[in-house]
Amino acid sequence: MGEKRRGAVVLLGVAGLLAPLTLALGAAPASAASCTAQAGPHQKKVEKFLGRTVDGRQSTGDCTAIRAFQKKHGITPAAGYAGSVTWGVMDLMNKQKAVGNRPNREGRCPTNRGRIACVNLTLQISWIQDGSRLKYGPVPVRTGRNGDETRTGSKKVYQRSINHHSSLYDVPMPYAQFFDRGQAFHAASVSMWNPPGSRGCVNMRKGDAKKYWSYLGNGDDVFVYGRKSGT
Repeated sequence: MGEKRRGAVVLLGVAGLLAPLTLALGAAPASAASCTAQAGPHQKKVEKFLGRTVDGRQSTGDCTAIRAFQKKHGITPAAGYAGSVTWGVMDLMNKQKAVGNRPNREGRCPTNRGRIACVNLTLQISWIQDGSRLKYGPVPVRTGRNGDETRTGSKKVYQRSINHHSSLYDVPMPYAQFFDRGQAFHAASVSMWNPPGSRGCVNMRKGDAKKYWSYLGNGDDVFVYGRKSGT
């Protein structure tokens, strides 16, 4: 790739860290068509996260706020119940925020290979670094579901297809960059937090996938580590 790309300004997608890891869904005591009046087991923590009055009692305002959060992040049923799934997403958001602009603070992604795309399955985030210098990210990603896990280890980008279409699943895969036997970074039209996950690819929001396309090229390193919840 050219000097212009390699000299690009560092972009910290910390705002993207508001993206949660999708967890296995549990049943709530109300249908998606209604707003529950029942307080959930994580009521106080959910209220605090949403900036509501922390009293542990479900109010109409609480339910409305919780339900809006659930709808935004693909949590079903969106009944306004402060259950384990909703709190799990919020808890992960807090952990992701704590990463800040140091996603590789534990040194899990190699810093001796130059340009490399890192994927942390545990936190469902990805970033690009050059040595120890952050180039882009971290950003939210949607990785493989149970039985179709995104494979861990060291890989390399081996094929790129900007307008790729999957013949296997009959879905578009814009900005596809393949790195492991059909698994690829690519843009996806579904929410990054839509359960249960991808078929093994690293799904990205379109803007992030486009940035990865501009930063990476054939032969660039990819390193995947950690374990997605529920896999």
